[in-house]
Formats: sequence, structure tokens, C-alpha cells
Amino acid sequence: MAIYVVGDVQGCMTALQRLVDRIAFDPAVDRLWFVGDLVNRGPHSAEVLRFVKQLGSSAVTVLGNHDLHLLAVSTGVTDLDKKDTLRQILDAPDANELLHWLRHCPMAHWEHDYLMIHAGILPSWTLEETLRRAREVEAALQDNHFAQWMPSIYFRNSHSKKSGHNQLGITTNILTRLRVCTTEGVPDFSFKGPPHQAPPGYLPWFRIPQRATQQINILFGHWSALGVIHESRVWALDGGCVWGKELVALRLPDLHLFRVSCGSTT
Repeated sequence: MAIYVVGDVQGCMTALQRLVDRIAFDPAVDRLWFVGDLVNRGPHSAEVLRFVKQLGSSAVTVLGNHDLHLLAVSTGVTDLDKKDTLRQILDAPDANELLHWLRHCPMAHWEHDYLMIHAGILPSWTLEETLRRAREVEAALQDNHFAQWMPSIYFRNSHSKKSGHNQLGITTNILTRLRVCTTEGVPDFSFKGPPHQAPPGYLPWFRIPQRATQQINILFGHWSALGVIHESRVWALDGGCVWGKELVALRLPDLHLFRVSCGSTT
């Protein structure tokens, strides 16, 4: 059995199928882990959701910021952006089924000594705190009345408010949007460039000295300008497929990396 950890797909079904063929994925014995952002910006978001959903227990995906954006749009918390390609899901005959499945996906996944998240972790968060916070958000998303929680989960501003429902928004912002922060753990969610262009005083979250999770193996995506890298116990897997670059899969446990080029075929 092998586990293949797949980078941000973002609706690029053609590239995903090519990658699945490349690794000779067998759902009877193998598993696919997705680092989040299954949907948006690419042309076939609905097809990607259906493909991953039908894999059942052969696949695990954590939620990314674009996945949460879809859930927020579906509940009226926010509107579609002009760059979004989510209408195909919202208008699909199986929309309710797809959205129900999506909101039951985890915010963080810990298995075989690997932690998979979409974006980042604050330097002070331990593995235990990260998983506890993730479970709190998951419980709200999976609640029968989850729509009432979405304004808090999709809280997009500062992470400085510490109490009440905003705690859910703090967690989701960190797990699905973090790229850089200060050594004190203050994030800058607006920064999207490569690490060397980070604002003064800010570092990639995984390069903060004395980070509490520095002995944990961490898999993540989200940061296409960072690209596919491996530093110590950290693997970044967003190959920027939706931007015409590549879609990657990291095989566990031997850490072999598979790549397929993206572009007009996505």
C-alpha cells in the first residue's frame, strides 16, 4: 500500500487524472491525500469533487481556503468573485450532496506521523493544540445548523480577537491562509509572493525559530509562489497547477515525488 499526497488541484481535473494515471493509483490498495483547495479557478471543480468523493475511504482531503469559500458562498455569507469558477457546483443537480460531503472533510489530518494541513500553523501551536482547534471547526461545519456558524468560520480580518465564535475564524485563517508571520506569531494574510519578498520582520511560518511543531512531519499546499519544496520535516506541495505549472504527488513512505505539467490541458 502507498499513500500519495497531492498538491492543490483547484478544479484541474485533466491534470489530476494524468497524475493518477502516472502513479498507477489503485483505490483497492492505495490512498490519496489532498492538501486542500480541490476547487476554484480551474475549469472542472465539480468533476474534481465527484472524483474524490467517490473514492470513499481511499481518499482524505483537508479543507483549503477555496473550499471554505465555496461553503461560504453556498450559505450566502459571501458572494462569488469574478475569478471564481464555482457556479458549476452551485447549479449542479448533486450540489447538496457535494457540499454535504465537503463540509465533513477535516481541517487537519494526522496519521502515520504526518500532519497534513492546507496552509500553516502558528509557531506557538503544538500538534495537540492544532488538532484540537481543527476539531472545533470541524464540529461547527458538521453541525446540522452549520450555516449559522459560517460567518464566524469565514471571519476574514484580524486574528487578534480571542473569545467567542471568532476563535473559529482565527483557526480557519491560520490553517487555510497563513504563509508568513512574525516570530511572535502575528500573521500577514495579504502576502502572497515568494519568501524573499516577505515584509520586514516576517518569515515563512515553517522557518520561525523554536516553532513548537518543528519535530513534526508536516505536509501542506496553498503557497504557489513558494512552490514544491522540502525543508527538514516540512513538505510544500502547491505546484501552481491552476497557473499552468505542475501538479505533484508525494509518495509515502519513500518520499518519491511525481510531477505532471499543467497548462491548457487542465
